[in-house]
Amino acid sequence: MRYQVEHRTLYSYEIPVIQSQQLVHMMPRETPYQQSVSYALGCHPQPAEQSRCLDFFGNHNDYVTILIPHQSLQVTSRFQVEVSPRPTMDAFVQSPAWEQLQTMLQLQGAQHVEATRYVYSTGKIKSSEALANFARRCFTPQRSLLEAAMALTQQIHQEFEFDPQATDVATPLDEVLNGKRGVCQDFAHVMIGAMRSLGLACRYVSGYILTHPPAGKPRLIGADASHAWVSVYCPVYGWVDFDPTNNCLVQHEHITVAWGRDFNDVSPMRGVVLGGGKQQLVVRVTVTPLEYAFT
Repeated sequence: MRYQVEHRTLYSYEIPVIQSQQLVHMMPRETPYQQSVSYALGCHPQPAEQSRCLDFFGNHNDYVTILIPHQSLQVTSRFQVEVSPRPTMDAFVQSPAWEQLQTMLQLQGAQHVEATRYVYSTGKIKSSEALANFARRCFTPQRSLLEAAMALTQQIHQEFEFDPQATDVATPLDEVLNGKRGVCQDFAHVMIGAMRSLGLACRYVSGYILTHPPAGKPRLIGADASHAWVSVYCPVYGWVDFDPTNNCLVQHEHITVAWGRDFNDVSPMRGVVLGGGKQQLVVRVTVTPLEYAFT
């Protein structure tokens, strides 16, 4: 499938901002299942400086500096990607027992350097016995790693309720685990924290997912949102992606932008401003199959 994605972020400020510097994660990654066709980043007001580089995790970072006074800031990412189907669970018959990988990461970390980046606690995802116990309901003795990961995906989907009002980006993970409510970012953090608490490697993935309008209804421009899911390291198959929000193995309707240890590594846009006072934020995302692409 080929998709077109438009991600528009608009900040409105109470008083003029004198200077603004922003870090943007909106450019899609190249993966074995995804190829970028085009990408453009627009900004109003026009930046005085703009640059792009790769970060430690291989994500594309756009840096934007605005030096003229402004009371609104609009940043728009627009790109096209081609996404291919990924293997289904039936293909992962050689997935090792999860204890085997746990031991490998503990004793042979030098042979799995990339994976070991994603084993340890972070500011937003702290390993705990409560998370380990939550994971052990699925990670039973000698169970296949990827089979257990799929079971954990299902467990989160069944027990947690999607509620955008229940949490924000600062809500601690233990609150999410106890309250069992939140959004895709929270569910990804819970799954990652649970697996890391067992000594397994798991990374946070940001991007988008194609949503389907009700039967007979048109697609709504700007009605979609950023999405988040989880990537699990398996030495036989590499990184395998699971979506606990939608209870599925990631397939060709997920579009990958960035990955890291947690949300803080890959937030779509963050920065600092001089002035501004109170601010309002409006985000509009549209994911469109190419045959329905808007102009």
